[in-house]
Order: sequence, then C-alpha cells, then structure tokens
Amino acid sequence: QVQLVESGGGLVQPGGSLRLSCVVSRSIFSIYTMGWYRQAPGKQRELVAGITSGGSTNYADSVKGRFTISRDTAKNTMYLQMNSLKPEDTAVYYCNAKLTVISGSSWGQGTQVTVSS
Repeated sequence: QVQLVESGGGLVQPGGSLRLSCVVSRSIFSIYTMGWYRQAPGKQRELVAGITSGGSTNYADSVKGRFTISRDTAKNTMYLQMNSLKPEDTAVYYCNAKLTVISGSSWGQGTQVTVSS
C-alpha cells in the first residue's frame, strides 16, 4: 500500500496555469507506473497523463501540448504542469500509482481544478 496526497488545485481563468503535486509515502523510483486522472461531473474518470518507472510519458489527446507530467524521485513527488487551461479541463484530479505490473492501484483523495472566468 502507498499513500498519495494531491495539492495545487484551485480556481483559474481560461488560459491560465496550475501545477498539481502528488506526494507519495514511499520512494517512487521503482514504482511501475504513475498517473494523473480526472473526473468531471457526470463523466467517467479518465487518464490525463502517465509516467513509467523508466520515465516514458503518455498523454490524453485533449491535453497534449498543454500539460506536462514529471516526477522528482528525491522528493517522492509527481507533478502535473497545466498550461493554457480551458473550461473543459474543470474536474477533480486524482493521483494514481501502480507499484508493480501485477499489483492494484492506489489513489489520492483528489484536488479540484476549476477553470472559469
């Protein structure tokens, strides 16, 4: 088991930026895969961005070129830099970690991101 704590959400105007952080309760160096998901009201939770233990990344088409996922192994922290935010990015954002290829996933409590003028 691993505990995940997100922070950095808030209210931002369209075109603005936010950086989300996910602090993990153990070393993230060898975690199989980590990711950011989001869930808007009335919609299913969806993958926004993922990063593997080898540093490979992947993004949802809707955020490519605007969002960047990264991690700092010294701080046991994963980040999501979100630029050029749009109202449709409004959602609760969740941090996810899958320790090994066969393990289940751990989730954070979520952080609200609202993009509105």
